Amino acid sequence: MLENFRSFARAVEAGSFSEAGRRMRVSANVISQRIQALENHLGCRLFNRTTRNMGLTEQGRIFYDHVIDALHTIDMAEANIGELGAMPLGSIRVAAPLGLGRRLVGPTAAAYRDTHPQIDVQLRLSERRLDIIAESCDLALQFVTYADGSMIMRKIADAERVLCASPAYVERAGMPMTPADLARHQCLLLRFPGSREFRWSLSQDGEEISVPIKGSLDADDGDVLTAWALDGRGIVLKPVYEIADALAQGRLVPVLTANPPPPATLAVLYPTRNLVPLKVKAFADLLVERGRRYLATELARLGPLPSGLSSLQENEA
Repeated sequence: MLENFRSFARAVEAGSFSEAGRRMRVSANVISQRIQALENHLGCRLFNRTTRNMGLTEQGRIFYDHVIDALHTIDMAEANIGELGAMPLGSIRVAAPLGLGRRLVGPTAAAYRDTHPQIDVQLRLSERRLDIIAESCDLALQFVTYADGSMIMRKIADAERVLCASPAYVERAGMPMTPADLARHQCLLLRFPGSREFRWSLSQDGEEISVPIKGSLDADDGDVLTAWALDGRGIVLKPVYEIADALAQGRLVPVLTANPPPPATLAVLYPTRNLVPLKVKAFADLLVERGRRYLATELARLGPLPSGLSSLQENEA
């Protein structure tokens, strides 16, 4: 019966049986069967369903309010048991950007499983900034620009960023000398539904300015943008650690070093609760530790710095 309750709550939050099934790693048909069993048990319909839409009935809205409170109580009970026995149980759902997900969070999840074999880890990787609550995530690795009172934020580092391009692109298109020059250059853009990357924030005379940009190539995967930049397709904005090898080897060169982008704070976020489950805290601790080590290792690859990058590594030190 508990799985029926959870399936109902996820269906309400996700807005569809198929999305609820994806989040719970079961088929939409399983979600439908569980909710049908719940409706039969209660003797009422919980959803009004058509071929295009799904909405709660009045009974469904009342039931959801009670179910979500009950599930929260059960989750806290499980967390308390885990704390008392020092043995976290269940599963943990983690969201992260694609690149860092592959290079940092994936290996961290494997290491976490080595010491917590009773925990199932579910990774959700996307360059799109995921809503932790709506996606039913336990924690997320994100670049943040402001404090969110509903979240606990564990800072990993302020990641310096750089505009860069391949030597071949600079030779062909010229080196931009001022932010305004970007208007005549091909800019490689990270875009996805809801993305706001139509402008870049740069520094000028001690202030932050917003510069309009354009380009004929955009993608929702940062690694694709890096590949395009290496291939001479345009100028890209990247965290320094992510392209340290290419910068050290001269395959990418800094652009507009007098007008650097502001750093982005890389942090682990998880919802504020009266009691943070041990499994979440343990994963967050490991991710913060390994994240700091990963960034330091990547920056060490820069070695002797190319011209124009010394100030960037000083800021990272």
